[in-house]
Amino acid sequence: MNIEPALNALAAALHGEGPAVELSAGPDGSPALAFPPTPGIEDAAVVVRTSGSTGAPKATVLTVDALAASSMATAFALKGEGQWLLALPVQYVAGVQVLVRSLFAGTRPWVMDLTGGFTPEAFTAAAQELTDKVRFTSLVPTQLQRLLDSPSAETLAVLRRFNAVLLGGGPASPALLGAARDAGVKVVTTYGSAETCGGCVYDGFPLEDVLVRVAEDGRILLGGATVAAGYLEAPGLSAETFVEADGVRWYRTNDLGELDAEGRLTVLGRADDVVITGGLKVSAGHVQAELEKLDGVRAAFVAGVPSAEWGHALAAYVAVDDSSPEGLAAFADRRGETWGPALGALAPKTVLPAAELLMLPNGKPDRLGMTVLLDALHQGK
Repeated sequence: MNIEPALNALAAALHGEGPAVELSAGPDGSPALAFPPTPGIEDAAVVVRTSGSTGAPKATVLTVDALAASSMATAFALKGEGQWLLALPVQYVAGVQVLVRSLFAGTRPWVMDLTGGFTPEAFTAAAQELTDKVRFTSLVPTQLQRLLDSPSAETLAVLRRFNAVLLGGGPASPALLGAARDAGVKVVTTYGSAETCGGCVYDGFPLEDVLVRVAEDGRILLGGATVAAGYLEAPGLSAETFVEADGVRWYRTNDLGELDAEGRLTVLGRADDVVITGGLKVSAGHVQAELEKLDGVRAAFVAGVPSAEWGHALAAYVAVDDSSPEGLAAFADRRGETWGPALGALAPKTVLPAAELLMLPNGKPDRLGMTVLLDALHQGK
């Protein structure tokens, strides 16, 4: 896989000697390059274009200063710079940041072969190619789960050799984090998005020169040096999303959160995940968390779907340990006897058990795709 053109283009953009770069996956898995115009935005270096988990297209523009601040803060938080393994699609912010951090650190990244999808075997082979004693990688929870589930002793051995495994792209269950700790894997949970140059809150605390607030409506605000310049060709959306207050540029996230007395951030769920069902306001994120506490549940996604009886009804897409046809049927059957009564009024009216959640190419849950399937299943009852 040839990443030299991508590294050269990014290096030129970061030095102010070339246009802003947008990366995507080429036919052979090598990064494909595009150079979209960024009128009115000075020092634009990277454009990250995603459809998002809800299907709303956005193109986020990251500047040289924001990326430099992010890289410096990451190195400070991780107590050093080293060699990075790229195990995520390069068109997403966590993927492109592996290359950007490597350029700022002066180290050579190694790119995992993702043409056959993410597998423990491919990850292990790529990790064994790293030569630096200090090494890092970025993963999403689904990838880490697959690595921990691998029976290969080599896979666990290479995981343990990373000085830090950044874990982001969505919430990680306590069970997954506990399993990683028990296996001796040094996991650092991250929170952020393309609009903040990727993860800017590590293990609940903001990086250097990053600010965190919780607005009166409970929405998380992220401010400081790593905030993006805005969206391409979307001035209205940029003005709505990025705001100036107290001399700080803030990004208004779509997440709800709370800060404890020590300043640790806890993400409570999405601001749009409240479902009004039968006159009650229910947090889909809370129901999801309760489902994930049940024995045999690997992960869950909860949404509200239209219902003639309830206005909206809670529906859940659940990844279960036993994914055999018998196991899937047994989980659904246990609703009336065990987990349904345990959840009480929060029990979803419609449940779709499966082997895994539907995922986007960036490793995040495909919320839109699962909602469509849940809606069809509920209406078909």
